[in-house]
Formats: sequence, C-alpha cells, structure tokens
Amino acid sequence: MADFRRDTRLDQPRDPRLRLPRFDPEAFGRWSEAIARGMGTARFIVYMTVLIIAWFGWNTLAPPHWRFDPYTFTFLTLILSLQASYAAPLILLAQNRQADRDRLALEEDRRRAAMQKADTEFLAREIAALRIALGEVATRDFLRSELNRLSEELDDSAQRRHKADRKEHRRQARRQANLPDEPPDNNPLDTPTIRYERGPLTTPRGKGTPSENPAGRSGRAPRASRG
Repeated sequence: MADFRRDTRLDQPRDPRLRLPRFDPEAFGRWSEAIARGMGTARFIVYMTVLIIAWFGWNTLAPPHWRFDPYTFTFLTLILSLQASYAAPLILLAQNRQADRDRLALEEDRRRAAMQKADTEFLAREIAALRIALGEVATRDFLRSELNRLSEELDDSAQRRHKADRKEHRRQARRQANLPDEPPDNNPLDTPTIRYERGPLTTPRGKGTPSENPAGRSGRAPRASRG
C-alpha cells in the first residue's frame, strides 16, 4: 500500500494506458496528396475500368470452380466501398493542405501589395517634392538667355575698349610725330552735337545792315555737346 502511494502522485497526471502510434503529419500529408493526385488522373480511371471488366469477365465466363467472386460480386463491392471510404478523407486532407497553402500565399500577396502601395505613395510624395523644388530653380532656357545676354554685353564692351585703345594709340603716335590730330569719324555715337543759342545781332563797321556771327543769327558761339 505504501509502495502504491509512493508511486502515484496527485500533482502529476497519469500516463495514458493506450498510446497511439506517432506519425509525421507532414509526411502523411504529402502521401495523401500523392494518392489524391494519382486518383484524379485519367490513367487511374482507365486502370480501374480495365480491372473491373476483367473481374466481371473472369467471374462470369470462367468455370464455376475457378470463380472466386460469383454473381452479385460481393467482394468487389466491398473493395470499392473501402476504396471510396479511404479516398474521400485523403482527398479532403489534400484539399485542406492546398487551402492552407493558398491562404499563406494570399497573406504574402497582401503583404507585398501593402509594401508596394507604401513604396508607390512614398515615390509619389518624393516626385511631388522634387517638382515643387524644381519650380523655384532657374530653367535651362532662362540660364541660356542670361548667358547670351552677358556674352553680348561683354563683346560690346570689349569692342568699345579696343576701339578706344586704338584711337588713343593713334593719337599718341601722331603727337610723337608732330602731326595734327585725326578728324573725328562720322560715327553718330562719337560725333558731338552742335547746339546754338540765341544772342543779339551785331553790326559791322562801315555797313548799315546787321550781320550774323559765325553761329548764324545767334550772337553766341556754338557749344559742342555730346549726345
């Protein structure tokens, strides 16, 4: 009695008396899928049809003492019933495994679709930000027009400077050679504009009619001014 109490403890569950055999669910599932895949082919139907026809023919046309399953074919009916009873669970097991795979694939597709949507929204925001930033930057046409304008201004200033230097060089050369200065050219930008101012008329001696000064009718000398 003491040994029984020592062996059985109330804080621990009892071991089950009937232990079922253990098996690998993954291996059994692959085996069931292979059977269901084989039963769903045309070859299985053809082989099964040939077997049933041969069974009927042997048990009908063979001598009576050779017939192992006479008419009503009870044994064949039992075999087909067992086949149907095992085929249905195997097919359901294969369908359940396929449904689990489809569910995992669907979850993965949803996760990837969510990631792609997030990436697309991020790229759209980045492109919008780049467009806004580029709107405040000078364009290529504007820079080209400004550079062309600056180059034209630099060319004009260089031409004017070169022309002025050449005139100054000629003037210094003539002064060194004691030659009179060159008359001004007919450039309207360099030719001074003569303006006349009105003045009193003068009468030369010995003549009774008034005469004009070299400036015409005005009494003041002409004043040169550059336009």
